[in-house]
Amino acid sequence: MHGNQLEKIKNGKGFIAALDQSGGSTPKALVGYGVSEDAYANEDEMFDLVHEMRTRIITAPAFDSTHILGAILFEQTMDRQIEGMYTADYLAEKKGVVPFLKVDKGLAEASNGVQLMKPITDLDETLKRANQRNIFGTKMRSVIKEANPEGIKAVVDQQFDIGKQIIGAGLVPIIEPEVDIYSEDKQKSEEMLKEEILAHLDKLNEQDNVMLKLSIPTVANTYKELIEHPRVVRVVALSGGYSREEANQKLKQNEGLIASFSRALSADLNVSQTDEQFNAALKEAVESIYDASVNKN
Repeated sequence: MHGNQLEKIKNGKGFIAALDQSGGSTPKALVGYGVSEDAYANEDEMFDLVHEMRTRIITAPAFDSTHILGAILFEQTMDRQIEGMYTADYLAEKKGVVPFLKVDKGLAEASNGVQLMKPITDLDETLKRANQRNIFGTKMRSVIKEANPEGIKAVVDQQFDIGKQIIGAGLVPIIEPEVDIYSEDKQKSEEMLKEEILAHLDKLNEQDNVMLKLSIPTVANTYKELIEHPRVVRVVALSGGYSREEANQKLKQNEGLIASFSRALSADLNVSQTDEQFNAALKEAVESIYDASVNKN
């Protein structure tokens, strides 16, 4: 199965849907969907509601393999079911969409202009479960706020250290050192980041592959060398707080870069929409993000 999935992610036309808002960002995701915090009494009810939202997205007709290559899930979603199947199996078998899992535990306090990841204490256990649940790859996020060489090096070192552990478990890591889109020296951070990533990629063994999830660069095609690197399966872009229109427009300038949007994908969806309205809104989002990923200026 993984062979076909690798081929699809590497060469398929489409984008990756990020459906992995976790504990901290779930209330915000639900508010965006029109569910206020007084609609649930506790965390269990909150996670039930967010799973209903994700189920509605994944089962919608527009959520299909013609446009969508993969989907990134939150850990709890991996253990839940859609129409009687584990979410990853539903994605792979019913939708032809490759499942990924968010494995980080959130961000540490800022230091040296960056936020490293908090320690991922139970990673081996999580990776074992991910394999049992037929997950193809993982995702983990750090954030770069300033062009600080020490900080950026620390972010990339940490990402690749953990990435190797993930590769060792037979999964493909999506390495995500996000550059804050509002940072004042974003372009400089991106140049440093590219050099650090290239240095690590060049040290990987021939059978070790990674994906990269990066902010859309200030200067178009900054990441061309990363996209073309033999150890990189695919480079995907986060929307990072841009509106969908703006994210799509910036993405189009970047040859070979495809979307992995979260908010920009689900922004127009609302719990009160009829299925017809919901499906139409999702279809419009999916098609515009697909277009920006595939048809470049």
